[in-house]
Amino acid sequence: MNTPTSLLQGRRVLVTGGARGLGYAFAQAIGEAGGRVVIADILAERVQQAAADLRAQGLDVSGLGVDLADPLSIQACATQASELLGGLDGLVNNASVTNSGGKTCEELSIDTWDQVMRVNVRGTWLMTTACLPALRASGQGAVVNLASDTPLWGAPNLMAYVASKGAIIAMTRSLARELGGDNITVNAIAPGLVLVEATAYVPEARHRLYTEQRAIQRAQLPDDVSGAVVFALSHLARFITGQTLPVNGGFVMP
Repeated sequence: MNTPTSLLQGRRVLVTGGARGLGYAFAQAIGEAGGRVVIADILAERVQQAAADLRAQGLDVSGLGVDLADPLSIQACATQASELLGGLDGLVNNASVTNSGGKTCEELSIDTWDQVMRVNVRGTWLMTTACLPALRASGQGAVVNLASDTPLWGAPNLMAYVASKGAIIAMTRSLARELGGDNITVNAIAPGLVLVEATAYVPEARHRLYTEQRAIQRAQLPDDVSGAVVFALSHLARFITGQTLPVNGGFVMP
């Protein structure tokens, strides 16, 4: 994407779920804007390859493995990322799981519900708190949480994921209140259905619904979301916090 090369100059950012899809696109955009990036993912080998690919593009990117279901892994990732970058100025909580797609509320299993909440909600909370010492030391920290537009319109047959992303929106507001005194902003980006590997399971009818009901009637790509993330991490957003920005081509207009 055509990101101004100085917008995030020298900013040190950890991006979870960075081995592919949206996380990879975010890391690429942050690097192109002058940022230094660590991408972390449960796909440990793939995240190293992704980091190598981004370095081949001339970007300052390193890779780490992390399991957001494991508190010890989260703490180790935050510590290693801060050591690799010499501190942290930004955190993008992008990693999540869906797992509940296509299931009604009656078909949804307790194990699936618990796994989605453990990774998407608890993992976001624990990664944020693990990064707080470094973000506070920065004096200009920014947290960007990846929500979704699904809780804004109540997407059916996806309840665990929808509930988890609704929790992310609520948690973003609470964290913004708690961390404002530390000069840390906390905002959420709520994409629509994006064409990435992780959404390959989504039925064609759902893709068609999004495309036809958007004000901008086309498929949504990862680069359509990257600009909002870069903006939220930048000095241009220093007085914006606790907000949720839908980035979905006008499918939802709250």
